[in-house]
Amino acid sequence: METIYPEVEVKLISNDGNAFAVIGAVRKAMRRAKIDPDKIKEFETDAMSGDYNNVLRTCMKWVTVK
Repeated sequence: METIYPEVEVKLISNDGNAFAVIGAVRKAMRRAKIDPDKIKEFETDAMSGDYNNVLRTCMKWVTVK
């Protein structure tokens, strides 16, 4: 799977394991990288469309997760 925004890096280790905290960390990194707000909304919708594993898979699909 190819990452959509590989230049956007998010450190999730030692972050709160809550799904909303994970999504928030990625959203914050995307905003800092000046990603189009419509794309950020698309990421959020995709991430919230399933369970916790879906959140993690979606994050790895959209950004580089460390």
